[in-house]
Amino acid sequence: MNYSFDFNAVSFEPLLKGLVVTLELTLAANAIGLTFGFLVALLIMSRIAVVRLPTMLFVEFFRCTPAIVQIVWFFYCVPMLFDVYLDAMTMGILALGLNLTAFNAEAYRASIQAVPREQLDAGIALGLNPFQRVLYIVLPTAFRASIPVLLTNSIGIFQQSALVAIVAIQDLMYQGKSLATETYRPIETFTVVALIYFAVSFPVTQIVGYLERRRQLLMS
Repeated sequence: MNYSFDFNAVSFEPLLKGLVVTLELTLAANAIGLTFGFLVALLIMSRIAVVRLPTMLFVEFFRCTPAIVQIVWFFYCVPMLFDVYLDAMTMGILALGLNLTAFNAEAYRASIQAVPREQLDAGIALGLNPFQRVLYIVLPTAFRASIPVLLTNSIGIFQQSALVAIVAIQDLMYQGKSLATETYRPIETFTVVALIYFAVSFPVTQIVGYLERRRQLLMS
């Protein structure tokens, strides 16, 4: 191979700017996913079919279609169908946030079902109404049990945020593509981009592993 590597051609300034946009997308999507994921989980567990079935359809739609299709659909179809015009960044956040909501809802649902019946009975004995039982008993217990899965999902949405480059949101991937085109150094550029994604994701995966091991020790 006669290719001569030149990593000096890779400018970090646009990549770091793109990383900031990627982190903004990830944090905003996680704010949506963590909040609405729990609410969707409660709706899925409703005994009222008219509430449960549409919610299940929402979850299965976002879990069973590619994230890139969801992003493109939001970007092009929402303005045409609903006459709603939002900037690309907002559209990207909504698409990623709703995707994460669907996956987090399943994590919350499994944890809610694992809440000991004795705790709920204790809440009833203390005179807590259904809303108070959810707020003070179900939510804290389910959230703690779901943390490893929620963190894993957050890593996934951080990585999937690279897909928003297709709709010209200037995230890390978009800046990497632009830089590779300008410098004619795609190997070096995308190697650096991959390392940046790895540098952010790897510490979180280690935290997830630690929490899983600690949980297993507490349960044993």
